[in-house]
Amino acid sequence: MPRFNALSAWLAWQETLHPKKIDLGLERVAAIADRMALLQPEYGVITVAGTNGKGSSVALISAVLEAAGYRVGQYTSPHLLRYNERIRIAGRTATDDELCHAFDCVDQARGQETLSYFEFGTLAALYLFAGAKLDIAVLEVGMGGRLDAVNIIDPDAALVTAIDIDHSAWLGTDRESIGREKAGIFRSERPAICSDPLPPASLEQTAARVGATWYSLGQQFSFKLCASGWDWQGLVSHYRQLPVPALAGMHQFDNAAGVLMVLESLRSRFPVRRQDLVAGLRNVSLAGRFQVLPGRVDMIFDVAHNTASGRHLAQTLEGIQIAGRTWLVLGMLHDKDAAAFMDSLVNTVDNWCLATLDVERGLTAAGLREMLPARAVNAHEFPDVAAACRYAQSQAAQGDRVVVSGSFITVAEAMACHV
Repeated sequence: MPRFNALSAWLAWQETLHPKKIDLGLERVAAIADRMALLQPEYGVITVAGTNGKGSSVALISAVLEAAGYRVGQYTSPHLLRYNERIRIAGRTATDDELCHAFDCVDQARGQETLSYFEFGTLAALYLFAGAKLDIAVLEVGMGGRLDAVNIIDPDAALVTAIDIDHSAWLGTDRESIGREKAGIFRSERPAICSDPLPPASLEQTAARVGATWYSLGQQFSFKLCASGWDWQGLVSHYRQLPVPALAGMHQFDNAAGVLMVLESLRSRFPVRRQDLVAGLRNVSLAGRFQVLPGRVDMIFDVAHNTASGRHLAQTLEGIQIAGRTWLVLGMLHDKDAAAFMDSLVNTVDNWCLATLDVERGLTAAGLREMLPARAVNAHEFPDVAAACRYAQSQAAQGDRVVVSGSFITVAEAMACHV
């Protein structure tokens, strides 16, 4: 008999199973994956690591490959509204029944070994992929790369997106150290692609050390904007006048350029046509990445939560002229550099609605206010995200906009009020 029959019960139990919520290392999870015959998948694998841009890049890769007719598996984290979002097979999210069955199989295979919440989910995803007759899977690293559970699988191509300071307690306090951890997904004689235009040297050094084939934005591949879209140049292919990616923000060109290099590097096994690239770029969507909910006052949901993503959010907001004011509903976690994040947005935000996140790592609204830059004005504190959203929407005038940001948790709580 399965331990549980409901997905909610499985997930609540997984939160308590392992003594550490985050326990980087591959030994335990790899041993269980080996028992489940998951370590050498028959399908192709692309692994994506990085600080910012992972989710966008996974979505772009999947959109192009699905447009080309391939059966694609997609594993991402965290989710926004439902855990099921983390696992997609051929364009649909995993069902509760599929997840419960996969969790039961992992539970039986683990014996007495404990697993973290993320490790349990990673094994469940790989189990579902193994039975789904996939052509290829796109796996998003949860944290870091070298010691992340996703890294038990050897990818056919590895992509590292933009590197910034985040998760310093686990990955290091500078870009070189963090880059070295992210580069742990590189493999000998396999493509190692980087879409960060200014990558830390540790990425290329690691690629050389392990014998991976290095491709870097601005070196082995490049792009330029043009009046009717953008042009991309790789080592073999050259595409002119591609459509602008459907994901908002200038940084999405870096992400898309890296995606095209990944696809070029795998062209012998997974060829795609120009029309597939065009369809993928035009049709890609990703919840919580400058996602606009139109209304009397537009709501914009963006999961930016570190300094670099804060700058990207500010740049994107500044590129869209509005008649009125910008209201920011902000909730953050205490292990993020909230002061630097708010500073990156201070010239863009007119009214600050600071919300307490009632989770283990959540900052209080009062704590956020203490870190608010001195030149930020019109700040108000709220006990939760819902209250902050209600206030912002009630006070905003036509022509204003309300932005919700600072954490996946903040965006998820705000979205839950609007579904």
